Amino acid sequence: MTPRIEVVAIDTLMVRLFQRIDEANMPWMLAARQRISTAFGTHLLDLVPSYTTLMVQFALPPSEARALITQALEGLQPDAGSGGRRHEIPVWYHASVGPELPVLAARSGLSEAEVVRVHSERDYPVFALGFAPGFGFMGLVDERLASPRLSTPRKQVAAGSVGIAERQTAAYPAVSPGGWNLIGRTPVRLFDREREGFSLLQPGDRVRFVPVSRSQFLALGGDDEAQP
Repeated sequence: MTPRIEVVAIDTLMVRLFQRIDEANMPWMLAARQRISTAFGTHLLDLVPSYTTLMVQFALPPSEARALITQALEGLQPDAGSGGRRHEIPVWYHASVGPELPVLAARSGLSEAEVVRVHSERDYPVFALGFAPGFGFMGLVDERLASPRLSTPRKQVAAGSVGIAERQTAAYPAVSPGGWNLIGRTPVRLFDREREGFSLLQPGDRVRFVPVSRSQFLALGGDDEAQP
């Protein structure tokens, strides 16, 4: 790994650690985030991790910031104990709230039950937050479930909707437009202004989707109104 530092703005640099998305990147990204945060201290204004990059905003001369980053990343090694939290997120997988569930089943040659099993049988690292507050981009889903975004995005996707786009998966934290393939819905509140940090998920966390019945979903506060 040879990090590359790119200029974004007069007070912002982009540290590119990798060229492609891979789950194995995450321990390195988290270690780099911690080292850079420590190196900049109070001069750090913002540090935004993503799939392969870290965006660093600072209150320092750019040359000093670049030197700090270079020094911080010397001898970088992933820290086995630096991972985020693990979340188990209940999901009611059903065509009424996940209209692409039968579509993915037909496309993959799996039954709907097998799609649910494959999607929920593993942990997904949270690569980044974006699109909407609390929206965590996760992956990578099994190649059999990989599906392109809808050619025409929906004008309204229900809060809690769980979907797949290419080999990524995510849950919508609020009602919004969206073009992901919906396969179920969670009752979990992913963004809450009363919660410290607001977002339930953070880059480096891991998520396991846990299938639940409709009655369990409703008991947990879920809304079973059909997705338009």
